[in-house]
Order: sequence, then structure tokens, then C-alpha cells
Amino acid sequence: MSMCHIRKLFKFAVIMVSLLMAGCASSLSKIDTWDGDLPEAVEPAVLKAPGNIQVAEVNGKSMKNFLMDDLALDYGLRPGNNEVVFSYKTIWAKSGVVDNGESKVHVIRTEPKVVRFNAEAGTVYHFEFDEPSTRREAEALRDSFTASIVSSTGEHVAEADAWSGRSEVRTPVSAGGTSSYTGATANTLEKLQALWGEATDEEKKTFLRWAFE
Repeated sequence: MSMCHIRKLFKFAVIMVSLLMAGCASSLSKIDTWDGDLPEAVEPAVLKAPGNIQVAEVNGKSMKNFLMDDLALDYGLRPGNNEVVFSYKTIWAKSGVVDNGESKVHVIRTEPKVVRFNAEAGTVYHFEFDEPSTRREAEALRDSFTASIVSSTGEHVAEADAWSGRSEVRTPVSAGGTSSYTGATANTLEKLQALWGEATDEEKKTFLRWAFE
């Protein structure tokens, strides 16, 4: 394979990843956290997580395999008991001169926390917590950070606790097929294939002409 072909293939891969990151923003913004399909009569609950809340697990199922970090996401939850493991992360620019190879930012992340609550069908929940205004405040929060889960009506339904590393709730598996969202387990290639499959024939032709020109 010539260097020209290699460069074209590399360019194609970079463009596809960029397209995935831009075009899949809407599909990645909503993640169903169960395995299988919900019965048609069951309406899931939704937990909204801002970009600085990093959700690691929901009911024992990993939520880490995403192309982008610091992305605000909505997590679809089965009605009933749910367990959400998360941490809080903030990024602060370093002042002064930064040596070559040294990170230009301070990353402050809390130890994992867990919230457990009974989600009601069709209800929207969100995280509520104190936002630090300075890096010093963020560092002070690292060991004392706490958060609440609040419903759309303003009801506080759960408080965060320290995570022991052992899940008390497992993701239920429904009969009748697989989940419509596979982002938590699919690799990058599968995501690219899914995005490509949604494009029209004309969009595919236009993209390929642009990618290999």
C-alpha cells in the first residue's frame, strides 16, 4: 500500500471520528442503562448529568466507554431501584509558565460516590451540588464533596454516599431483544458503522468524494 493510500485512509478515519463526535452528539446525549427492551407500556425515568459529573456505573453496568469526556448526558433509568456511581471533576488552568510536556491544567476529581433511589416512570431527575468558584475551593471539596438527586418537582430523593466498590443493584435484563442503544458496550468501529448506516446514499457519495479528494 502506497503512502498516498495510507494518508487517505488515515484522513478518512480522522474525518469519520470527527463526524461521529459531531453527528452523534444527540444520540450519545441519551443513554439507556438497561439490557434488553422495555415493555412498550413502561416509560423510563431520566437522570440528567452535567459534564463535570462523571458517571461510572449504573446498576453495576459500566458507563465509561465514550469518545468524549466532560459531556452532559441524560441517562435513561428503569422505573424502580437504581444505583448510580459517579465522581465530580473540575479543570483549572495553571498560572505562570508551563514546562514542555507538562499539563497546562489542574484536574481535580473526587473519590467515587454513589446514590441509590427509587426512580418513578416518566420522571426527570438531576444532580444538585455546590459548585466551587476557585481551584482552592475545588481542592477543599475533593474530600468533602456531596450531591443530591432532585426530581423535576424539586423533591430531594437521595443523597450521595461514599462508594464501597460493591454494587447492591444489578442492571435488569429484559426478554425480547437488545437495547436500542449500545454505546456503553460498543467499540468505536460499531459506532462508526451505525452512523454510516443512517446516512443517505447521496450523503455517503458526497462524503467519500470529500474524504478522498
